[in-house]
Amino acid sequence: MAEIKIYSPPELAKPVGPYNHVATASQAKLVFVAGQVAVDKGGKLVGEDDFAKQCGQVFANLETALKSAGASWANVVQSITYIVRASDIAGLYEYRLREFPKMFPGNLYPPNTLLVVDRLVNEKYLLEIQAIAAV
Repeated sequence: MAEIKIYSPPELAKPVGPYNHVATASQAKLVFVAGQVAVDKGGKLVGEDDFAKQCGQVFANLETALKSAGASWANVVQSITYIVRASDIAGLYEYRLREFPKMFPGNLYPPNTLLVVDRLVNEKYLLEIQAIAAV
């Protein structure tokens, strides 16, 4: 069983969103989840031009992938978020502030890097998130 510690050193500025600066994992098997986009099991886009719907589908896909490897949100030690419209940063933060307390008990939010990119593999995808978990 992985021993996971998530924290923000007091020597660093307080995180600007729901994440922490550092995660450590010992005695762990690492699980690498490829970037997930807003498609259902059949590959159909969920929420065309609707960031909130795409966000929900992306996190649902991540959860499915984590569960398939015997992991949960509590095992996530790193994530990278890609969005294509800077105007969606507020919507992403809104989603995370609403959902993360349920997903990550004790506000142990894993480190996350947020990137605004020109586009994703399909121009209709508004965000993509990849994750690393330790089990």
